Amino acid sequence: MAVTTGFSTTVFGQDTLPKLFRHVVRERGHRVAMREKDLGVWRAVSWHEYGERAKHVGLGLVALGLRHRDVVSIMADNCPEWLYTDLGTLSVGGVTNGVYTTDSARQVQFIVNDSGTRFFFAADEEQLDKILEVRAGCPELVKIVVFDTEGLHAFKDEQVMSFDELLELGLRYEAENPGAFERMIELARPDDLAILVYTSGTTGPPKGAMLSHRNILFQIDYSDYVTELHEGDQQLSFLPLCHIAERTVSVFNPLRTGATINFAESIDTVPDNLREVAPALFFAVPRIWEKFYSAVALRMRDATRVGRLAYHWALSVGARVAEQRIAGRRPGLGLRLLFRVADFLVLDNVKRSMGLHRARGTATGAAPIAPELIKWYMALGVDMREVYGQTENCGLATAMPVDHIKLGTVGLARPGTEVRVSPDGEILLKGPHVFLGYYKNPAKTAETVVEGWLHTGDVGVMDDDGFVRITDRMKDIIITAGGKNVTPSEIENQLKFSPYISDAVVIGDKRKFLSCLVMIDHETVAQFAQERNVPFTNFASLCRTEEVQRLIGGEIDRVNRQLARVETIKKFRLIEQILTAEDEELTPTMKLKRAFVNRKYKDVIDAMYAEA
Repeated sequence: MAVTTGFSTTVFGQDTLPKLFRHVVRERGHRVAMREKDLGVWRAVSWHEYGERAKHVGLGLVALGLRHRDVVSIMADNCPEWLYTDLGTLSVGGVTNGVYTTDSARQVQFIVNDSGTRFFFAADEEQLDKILEVRAGCPELVKIVVFDTEGLHAFKDEQVMSFDELLELGLRYEAENPGAFERMIELARPDDLAILVYTSGTTGPPKGAMLSHRNILFQIDYSDYVTELHEGDQQLSFLPLCHIAERTVSVFNPLRTGATINFAESIDTVPDNLREVAPALFFAVPRIWEKFYSAVALRMRDATRVGRLAYHWALSVGARVAEQRIAGRRPGLGLRLLFRVADFLVLDNVKRSMGLHRARGTATGAAPIAPELIKWYMALGVDMREVYGQTENCGLATAMPVDHIKLGTVGLARPGTEVRVSPDGEILLKGPHVFLGYYKNPAKTAETVVEGWLHTGDVGVMDDDGFVRITDRMKDIIITAGGKNVTPSEIENQLKFSPYISDAVVIGDKRKFLSCLVMIDHETVAQFAQERNVPFTNFASLCRTEEVQRLIGGEIDRVNRQLARVETIKKFRLIEQILTAEDEELTPTMKLKRAFVNRKYKDVIDAMYAEA
């Protein structure tokens, strides 16, 4: 079965990103494009300022020797400079590539050399140190530019310059070469390589996915898939811009919508910044949605008895409304009025505590999520839709329609997309969003795109209405010693719905039964222990306490009761260290790397089965 509809690969009549950027800068002028917090105050940047700074970045690079299709890499957290560099590079015919700030110096060297990066932008002294450590092994590298030079005033290096110096260089180049920028904007063609996005490398060395102007413009043309945005609507940018989802939401889609991008101060301040900005649209990965849910669950345990009763009553009303919507029915007048009362008295306060009270739409993607969690947000009155896609199809393949919801699926093919399931259960995609291939890797490209169909590596099914359900990654399917096929991600999603469990990896390939490695939620479990006067000195000792072991065992038992016998987890162990994106166990989007975890904790896993 295949599903397809019409599509467009131009936006406002423009067929490349540089032309589109020029068009919207002229149209919007001094209206606000983005905001950044400085000394506690949100500072606005207009579209005109955005355009001027991007132009001077691009011309500064040309003055330094940037050639058509040269690669420029950016290693920085989300900030205006990231966007100036991105659009400035594209406007003069270059190619941009993001590097995760959590990457090690060794990983930076691999990506710089694999991509042929000639110009490298570092956020600050910390990221500069990484590229300086390996630059001797990066023969094509020409220049390093630093956004924030705090702590580097006495530092001198011929290969390194500040971002301000680059802007000044661009200004001089413009004065000496009038009209050059306009000519360079015309260089790109729709099918030219625009950006590189390196995969996380969970199954081997990272691969550079090549995305064209046509790929990106096709996605931009569907930027209102969750909710229609208008100029003046607010968004919060905080997920890594190296990831295609955040790049699309924070950089590319606003070119069409005119929404204002607000940059979070840091990952730690996201909850506070979210409440300040109160965005109209909010996209986050499941781990973020799980954290918000856990925080509310924790507050409700500490609330007064009256507060808890009010919350559960209001949530039950919201759940009835959600059930009607899922069933495709409009709630009756009485239920709608009752929900307004519940929202006014209780639910609006819950949404305000998360900063979602003005959200007309929210989306979750990049990893599986428990359907129960989506239903909880819907009960609050938050319009949450699950979406599906990957880097190789420029971010979005399917999305949940507003008027037909099937929880447990990732919705229908977006306009212009064909979706089908291969005989062995693999999801295949076709459309203008399918990437150009992997940079300098024709063999892997040929394996991934066959006769125009993108082989996603995801296993799933599609029903008669075209709704797609992803069951797992093909490489992650577990076949037990008894020959039973188990999809671990569905079990893991149920476990992560617990406020006490941050992540989990189910194990059991060629084993007699399933076991599990669990990463606890430090905040909620620590509070659980403190409330019960359970002594612990550090994270490892917290994990080892009998009370915590029983707590997690109880959460696993709860999930086991919903599973078939072959899917139940018989044994578990806790990962006794707090993991961050800097740790090799986690991807930059905070997902546990299954293969790496299986290797690193082999002795722990083997011990579980030896005890059986």
